[in-house]
Amino acid sequence: MDAQIAKLRDWIDKSDNIVFFGGAGVSTESGIPDFRSVDGLYNQQWKWPPETILSHTFFMTQTEEFYRFYRAKMLALDAEPNAAHKKLAEWEAQGKCRAIVTQNIDGLHQKAGSREVLELHGSVLRNRCMRCKRPHDVREIAAGKGVPKCTCGGTIKPDVVLYEESLDSDVINQSVSYIANADILIIGGTSLAVYPAAGLIDYYRGNKLVLVNKSSTSADKRADLVIHAPIGEVFSQL
Repeated sequence: MDAQIAKLRDWIDKSDNIVFFGGAGVSTESGIPDFRSVDGLYNQQWKWPPETILSHTFFMTQTEEFYRFYRAKMLALDAEPNAAHKKLAEWEAQGKCRAIVTQNIDGLHQKAGSREVLELHGSVLRNRCMRCKRPHDVREIAAGKGVPKCTCGGTIKPDVVLYEESLDSDVINQSVSYIANADILIIGGTSLAVYPAAGLIDYYRGNKLVLVNKSSTSADKRADLVIHAPIGEVFSQL
C-alpha cells in the first residue's frame, strides 16, 4: 500500500483541480454508523427495513415512527471530523480541492472547514416547516419527542432526500460540472451502489481516477489507482 499512497501523494502535489466524491465510509470513521447496517437493537425496535422508514411515503403516513428512527439512527450531532474530512479542508484552503460531492447528510465536511460541499442527499442540519417554510435548528428536532411542529402548526421536515424523492437538479448539475472538469477524481468510502449518485462518476474524463474503499467496488477495474483501506488511514498519510 505504501507505493500506492506515494503515487497518490505525487499526483496530489502536482494538481490544483481535485474533486472528491464520498459516501458513508467517510463518516463511519467518525463514529456515525451506516444506517443500512442492521444490528440487534435495530431488530428489536423496528418492524421495517431502513429503506422503507426513510421513504417519502412512510414519512407522510407514519411520521411519528419515522422520527423515532430518525432521532435514534440518523442524528449524530456530537460527531467530529476525521482525518479524511480535515485533509480535504486543508486541500481546499491550499487551492487544490475544487469541490466535495458527498452522499452524506451529517455536515462533517463543513465542520472540518470545507466550503464547496455539494450534498447530494441533503443535510440533517437543515429543517423546514412544510407549511410556512420557516427554518428550524436540528438540535430542536433532536431534543424533541414525537412529530416536531412549527409554531404555525405545520410539520417540520428535514432537508434530507428520502427514498422516492428526486435529487436537487442544481446540486446534480454542479456536481457533474466539477467532476467532468477535474484533473483528479478521488472516490472514497462508497461501494458505488446507490444510484443516481453513483452514476455521476461516469462524467469524469481524466486519467487519474482514484478509488479508496475498504472493500472492492464495481468501478475498481476502470480506476487508475485503487487502495483498499479505511479512508481516514489513507488520508492521514497524504
